[in-house]
Amino acid sequence: MAKQLSGAGLRGQVAGKTALSTVGVSGSGLTYRGYDVKDLANNCQFEEVAHLILKGKLPNERELSEYKQRLKSLRSLPQPLKEVLERIPKDAHPMDVMRTGCSVLGNLEGEQNFDQQQDATERMLATFPGIICYWYRFTHDGVRIDENTDDDSIGGHFLHLLHGEKPKQLHEDVMHVSLILYAEHEFNASTFTARVCASTLSDIHSCITGAIGSLRGPLHGGANEAAMDMIEDFTSPEHAEKEMMGKLERKEKIMGFGHAVYSDSDPRNEIIKQWSKKLSEDVGDDVLYAVSERCEEVMWREKKLFCNADFFHASAYNFMGIPTKLFTPIFVMSRLTGWAAHVMEQRADNRIIRPSAEYTGEELRPVPPMHERD
Repeated sequence: MAKQLSGAGLRGQVAGKTALSTVGVSGSGLTYRGYDVKDLANNCQFEEVAHLILKGKLPNERELSEYKQRLKSLRSLPQPLKEVLERIPKDAHPMDVMRTGCSVLGNLEGEQNFDQQQDATERMLATFPGIICYWYRFTHDGVRIDENTDDDSIGGHFLHLLHGEKPKQLHEDVMHVSLILYAEHEFNASTFTARVCASTLSDIHSCITGAIGSLRGPLHGGANEAAMDMIEDFTSPEHAEKEMMGKLERKEKIMGFGHAVYSDSDPRNEIIKQWSKKLSEDVGDDVLYAVSERCEEVMWREKKLFCNADFFHASAYNFMGIPTKLFTPIFVMSRLTGWAAHVMEQRADNRIIRPSAEYTGEELRPVPPMHERD
């Protein structure tokens, strides 16, 4: 009989090695290649962190400028990809759009060998904002957008494509922070999916497409959307507390709280919460942020559950005018860096990932004759 695992969902099981990040080990609780995520969020742009994760070092001024210029030069979408995006229904799940867009890009510009992995990743990093915004603007607004903008940052580029105008500096700053916070998180479900796929020596577009499929699940990537769906119905902090208590009494699952690895707090929450407050003050909000704070207080008081990175992301994105259905695709635009880096790491020291399972079915038995079967 196979050895009994210590916990469901492979909790506590070491499934491999990585030099990319630590979760719940040092610093504030999350590090990328030895740098604390709070330090990175306070001092870096997302492109700097993407360079760090994918190339192993923080770029100097020249390297950052060259990296940004390269990403800007790769934003154009192939015409066949645009045609596919126009055929995807308006009511499709946006994560299905991202999955399909990545897969089609892999058909049109497939990775021929592993020497192309950095180029393929940079192409995806440059085009993912255009993929989701081209589909959204065409199906919801009837507009075929020009997917090339003069914005230097990926976050600014996304907001420009979405709203049709250059974003405010505050909004671009928030996008830098948000994308940094979501960039990498060790062996989470979608990352492990990418590594399993990579271990078979599959192409990088297949690995990323599989990761997007895993992130699509509401237990992984959809918590910020679920949080927004909940808090937007609350009219005041008092109303929020009443409804939250009712949900707890009915034992309903409340998304955006707790974490599979962090035990006391999610270091990313403190950071994005501060930016959500700044955004609320910028737009003159006097409800949504206060409601979010009250939800946080109730969950800690009643269940000792803390907000994870997703909860205050919901209000932050909402304040910037981002439709709720596009929250998780932003996650994809960021986590692509971690996924691709893990694919590269897996390939560098590969052995196919093939765990064993504990069998719980019937003991060995003969096949009965037809007339003896019930």
